[in-house]
Amino acid sequence: LQNANVSRIFQTLGAEVDAIPILWIAAPATGLIVQPIIGYLSDRTWNRLGRRRPYFLIGAVLASLALFVMPNSPALWVAAGMLWIMDASINIAMEPFRAFMGDNLPEEQRTLGFAMQSFFIGIGAVVASFLPYMLAEWLNIPNTAPAGVIPPSVKWSFYIGGAVFFLAVLWTVIRSREYSPEQLEAFEAAAGKDEYVKARNADYFRLKKREQRLVGTGLLLAGIAFFWIVQRSGLEKELLILAGGLALFGLFMLLAWLFHRSGRHDLGFVVMMDDLFDMPKTMTQLAFVQFFSWFALFAMWIYTTSAVTKHVYGTDDPTSVLYNEGANWVGVCFGVYNGVAALVAFLLPLLAQRTNRKLTHSICLVLGALGFASIYLIQDPNLLLVSMVGVGIAWASILSMPYAILTGVLPADKMGYFMGVFNFFIVIPQLVAASILGALVRHLFQGEAVFALIAGALSLLIAAVLTLFVDDRSYVNAKTRTAV
Repeated sequence: LQNANVSRIFQTLGAEVDAIPILWIAAPATGLIVQPIIGYLSDRTWNRLGRRRPYFLIGAVLASLALFVMPNSPALWVAAGMLWIMDASINIAMEPFRAFMGDNLPEEQRTLGFAMQSFFIGIGAVVASFLPYMLAEWLNIPNTAPAGVIPPSVKWSFYIGGAVFFLAVLWTVIRSREYSPEQLEAFEAAAGKDEYVKARNADYFRLKKREQRLVGTGLLLAGIAFFWIVQRSGLEKELLILAGGLALFGLFMLLAWLFHRSGRHDLGFVVMMDDLFDMPKTMTQLAFVQFFSWFALFAMWIYTTSAVTKHVYGTDDPTSVLYNEGANWVGVCFGVYNGVAALVAFLLPLLAQRTNRKLTHSICLVLGALGFASIYLIQDPNLLLVSMVGVGIAWASILSMPYAILTGVLPADKMGYFMGVFNFFIVIPQLVAASILGALVRHLFQGEAVFALIAGALSLLIAAVLTLFVDDRSYVNAKTRTAV
């Protein structure tokens, strides 16, 4: 619902097309902060509800309330604020889900497990993407409204989505079970997973102090210098986001260094900052794959509505019937790619078994790039559904393969935290996209949003190449154990 309709809501409330990326920025920025914290806390939680499930429930309550409020926003700034609240709440609920999968499945079952997660995500997204279209076409709920008012079809879609989201998560909380920390530790020992053993001794702390002082100082100065350049040269103000991000991260590093100097090595914030630079090798390699994959996805979510309504339907007037028909068709297209993802999810484990997870993911990303690029060549809206087939195949793999690969190298007692850190490489490309895509569309692409999708296609191709260099030894070992 969010991905298919938020840009439409922003435009309805008066946002210019090249300003939409900056309005999306609060959502990923929130995830950058919330997910590692929630992951860290869930690693250390164990109560009557379990380890991850308390966070599922809290996030579901807050996110459902936000879904009810979002389409009733009276002004653009309210809608942008509600997106921030909604995304923070969704992060609280959803971040522990992938760690939950890693907790409950042995290595040889994780490819299938994450593929099944892709299937259910796809099914839910199909229904959500089609909702405005179905309500308008089947139930005759109005699909247009006066200027500055969200159409009733969109409002009722969000109401239904909020109710379903809450009930689905509540069912999971009530019906699922979790292994205790002691059981997980025993499983890990039996599997011989000892790749991530860091001795937190005097030498380690001395290395961390030097590393954090140097990196923190460098990032802080780089952020300040970049901020000054943007201000003085008249560059796009969106670039200040990147400057601020660099400076803020530098300050975090320096703060961790100060805590180390005072001997507070076991403070949660310090442990998180230490672990950030102790990521397993496979995780570091996957980070680059994720960056380029999610840059492309963010370009699609921001600009598909603008690209299709203008490039295919020939209008950018959000009050017109033609624009709203095009916006509804984008919802249908998003439903199709999610439906394809749900179906393809069953095939990914089979292809990975025949080849390997890296090659499977790379092939899927190439097909996604072709889907993105083909939109530029299309004038018949029906043909957009063909493009969505490629996008859906890539989406199925993005939701499963990187996580199946990653969980094989993560320790059980840090699974939630590292899953949260892995979210950095989803959020950072979104921040970059929000910083530069508006300027690119405005100046380089001369207001033609469809070229942002071409940029997304190139980004997916880069991700496909980088995937081939990822070290996935845990999967090889698991296949060998299964064969034995």
